[in-house]
Formats: sequence, structure tokens, C-alpha cells
Amino acid sequence: MNAIISASALASALKGANPPVLLDVRWQLSTAAASGEPPFDGRAAYRAGHLPGAVFVDLDEELASAPGGNGRHPLPDLAVFGAAMRRAGVSSGTPVVVYDGGMGWGAARAWWLLRWTGHPDVRVLDGGLPSWEGALETSVPRPAEGDFVPEPAESGLLDADGAAALARSGVLLDARAGERYRGEVEPIDRVGGHIPGAVSAPTTDNVGADGRFLPAGELGARFRGLGVEQGAPVGVYCGSGVSGAHEVLALAVAGIPAALYVGSWSEWSADPERPVAVGPDPR
Repeated sequence: MNAIISASALASALKGANPPVLLDVRWQLSTAAASGEPPFDGRAAYRAGHLPGAVFVDLDEELASAPGGNGRHPLPDLAVFGAAMRRAGVSSGTPVVVYDGGMGWGAARAWWLLRWTGHPDVRVLDGGLPSWEGALETSVPRPAEGDFVPEPAESGLLDADGAAALARSGVLLDARAGERYRGEVEPIDRVGGHIPGAVSAPTTDNVGADGRFLPAGELGARFRGLGVEQGAPVGVYCGSGVSGAHEVLALAVAGIPAALYVGSWSEWSADPERPVAVGPDPR
């Protein structure tokens, strides 16, 4: 099953016998403290207009735990996550489609969590809300309670030690902007740079100007150019495990399984004992 769905295919699926549950995960990385602007309010954006029947999911509160030693967006408490999914009407036998405002990061985080915890049928709306040509609604739906119970997989998740090991034995991709990878700037975390051995692979290069993913063949060629080989282990990290989920999604579109280091650079760089590499060279 493809990990993404087009707006036209979604419109058809919503008219079918087993329509998907829709989750709205509009979210943006907050730079309010630095810019002086108010933080983005995904819930307000949702109330202003969303796909018919979609339920809002709060990334910071329901798809992550509070910031701390494990990073800025550590794994959520699974009881909280499961309750949020059931409240939204998610059941194990019902397909789910997740969307956001177009960047794809928030939607990818929900997609990754649902897949990692055992849901068999989850897709991301390619291009997000801007790709939708149908009507929007402002009423808040009250779906029937779902039955989904998260059951984490034994694979697909990396901790700091696992990420370091993968950088030596396989391919560890850094999904952040190149200047952060190189250590030229670091607007959020304690120090700039990257995990030694990691390869710079900005997730923004996986999509076109319209926010939609590049074709699977082009994505595959891109990742092969970054050193990804058939059957070799692949891992991804970013700043806090959000844009990294989007890169894992891009890899899935290309048919390449990958693990996610959820703590990512926000966890790695917080420990001064962990090594930091700078510059364009992985090591």
C-alpha cells in the first residue's frame, strides 16, 4: 500500500463503503520567541476550516511528550496517544488519512506513530490541505469512539546509541537544513553540527514546489545517491523527530524501510559528552 494519497483519490475514498478517518495535524515549528510573533495555532486554523469530518490532533500534546532530556518532541505516553486516536474515531480495521497545512511534517509524525504502533492502513494526503479542491467545514465532528490500541513494534525506532551505531554500520540521514547540519547556524538547540557519520539529506529536497512528494523513482535515485543501498539499514533524524518522520515517509514512498531517531538532534546535542561533527563531511 502506498504511504500517500492524492486529493482526488481521497475524495473517491470518502464516498466508498469504508471511508477513512481523517486527522488534521496542522503544526509549525515555533520560532515565536526569536521573531516576536505569536506562535502558530493549529487548533484555530482547524476551526477556520477543515476537511469534512476531520478531527484535530495536537502534535505537541498528543503526538509527543513534554520537552526534556529526551528531546523537544519525545515519544508520547502511549496511553495518551491511544486515547487521542480512539477519540478521533481510529479503529484497527478502518483506514486513516492524515493531513496538515501542506508542509507534511505534522502529518508524517502522526503517520509514523500510527504505523509504528501497529495500525495497518495509514496514508498522508500528498500536498496537504492546499491540495484539496472540495468544500471545507467549520463544525467540529463527534465521531464514534474507535478501538485502536497502540502496540509498538520492536523495530523502526532508534535511540541515541542506536543512531550512532547505524551511522557506522549503515546509513544515517540528517533531515535538517544543510546549514544546521554543517554547524553554520543553530537557531534552536545547544550547538550546531551533526552526528558523526550522518549524511546530510534535507527533507525539503523530497518535495516539489507544490509540497507534493517527488515521484517514487526520483526519490529512490536521490537516496541511492546519498549512499542508501538495497537491504542496507537506514535511519533518519532531524531536530526533534518531526521533519525526520517526513523523510521516513519519503523513503517509504520510494520503497525503502527506515527507522526514526525520535530524540534527534535536540536530545543528542543536549549531552555535552556526545561527539559533534561540523562541516559538509559526514565525519
